[in-house]
Amino acid sequence: MKSTSTLLAATLVVFTLPAFAQSPAPAAGAPDDARIQKLRERIRSDPKGVVKQNLPLTDAEAKAFWPAYDECHVKLDGAQRRSNRAVIDYVNAGDNMTDANATKIAKELLDGHIDEARALKSCFERVAKVLPGKKAARFLQIENKMRALIHFDTAAAIPLID
Repeated sequence: MKSTSTLLAATLVVFTLPAFAQSPAPAAGAPDDARIQKLRERIRSDPKGVVKQNLPLTDAEAKAFWPAYDECHVKLDGAQRRSNRAVIDYVNAGDNMTDANATKIAKELLDGHIDEARALKSCFERVAKVLPGKKAARFLQIENKMRALIHFDTAAAIPLID
């Protein structure tokens, strides 16, 4: 049975952003770890550049889009901070995790995910006002792909509660 990491990597290879799909595709079922790692690094260091590279915009569209993008990321970053606080609480609890604390942390994490979903919806609605529908949807796809990899890396790094 393949590990979750291998399955996700294989899925990401299939659905990798176009900027990273220009090299020859790996053999079927063989994820290209180097490509996935390159994508991870780029998402961490330059998420705006990833969006810019994968969302072709006219000059007029770009002039309207980038302020909306920056506004969106203020909301998304706030939601991410809430989730991060829950993860930090979990890590800090370590072997002293109680049922009550585990429940509290789980609720905080879920609230962070709800905040993120609301922020993404708000971002899409804002972007859809300044871009044609297909480009607004493409922006949402790019954001979702980047966030999926970030969420996976976070989940993979945290052990299950004993």
